[in-house]
Amino acid sequence: MPGVSAPVTLPGLGEWKSAIGSMNHVAFDVPEEKFLEYRAKLKARGVRVSPVLDHDDSEFGVAAELHPGVFVRSFYFQDPDGIVLEFASWRRVMGQPGDVRHEPKTAADRAVRV
Repeated sequence: MPGVSAPVTLPGLGEWKSAIGSMNHVAFDVPEEKFLEYRAKLKARGVRVSPVLDHDDSEFGVAAELHPGVFVRSFYFQDPDGIVLEFASWRRVMGQPGDVRHEPKTAADRAVRV
């Protein structure tokens, strides 16, 4: 159900939260040199794709433009059943202390605070 067990739309195009414990999306690692080509091929076939999101360690986690601090580029689209898919291109190896400054989000972050 869109908006509960699956996102309503795609990142960069509107609300894409889903229920805790549901499958929000599936990501595929793609080579950086093929990233924009794959996006263009999907668009040419009439698939609605999100804007390219350049993930960095800024306050909002997404940069306004590509810069050396962007650690992954991604775009999203939906399969014929509405499942959100992501093509992600990692720009550097992660796993070292200090790779990112922000704390990962958890279910507690979505809890309504009174």
